[in-house]
Amino acid sequence: MSTLHVLDHPLIHHKLSILRDKNTGVKEFREIVGEISTLMCYEATRELPTVEVEVETPVATAKVRALGDTKITLVPILRAGLGMVDPMIKLLPSARVGHIGLFRDPDTHEPIKYYCKMPDDIAQSAVFILDPMLATGGSASAAITFVKEYGCKSIALLNIIAAPEGINVIERDHPDVDIYVAAVDDSLNDHAYIVPGLGDAGDRIFGTK
Repeated sequence: MSTLHVLDHPLIHHKLSILRDKNTGVKEFREIVGEISTLMCYEATRELPTVEVEVETPVATAKVRALGDTKITLVPILRAGLGMVDPMIKLLPSARVGHIGLFRDPDTHEPIKYYCKMPDDIAQSAVFILDPMLATGGSASAAITFVKEYGCKSIALLNIIAAPEGINVIERDHPDVDIYVAAVDDSLNDHAYIVPGLGDAGDRIFGTK
């Protein structure tokens, strides 16, 4: 079964209150998405393996822990997932970035792929799939399936806000994938939007409607 990690932290609660506010402008919304993504990255990478190395400090030799040669790939689901990439790259500067483009059929709400590009050796990577919203779970489940087709074994899903329905879909379809979320909301409405949510994350990140 997937492990659901709800990141219950005062800083995240505070920043979510700004994201949810309909009066928050594009610039501030984009910045807060980045700040929450940074906090989530810290938790989601907790299990990355480290190795012992020696470094020379100004005083003496120190045995310290450093990330080993594990490759890391960030895979945003276009377009809203792009808002989570740069903040995570700042913490993981050697990470590569793949892209999955999906749109949701307005009638069936099923995901349709229009773009998919991954690093050649992604199968050897720890993969983090990024999307601010986990609503029906259809797009996230499809994205995970596409990544698995490349042979990936280590996959985690990062969402800022999730609906119970979407969580259930990922747990059913991909029980081997851990889910990291900043908040779990009440439900989906008739248009498959998360309630209370924050509206359309992509539109609010990029200033479109």
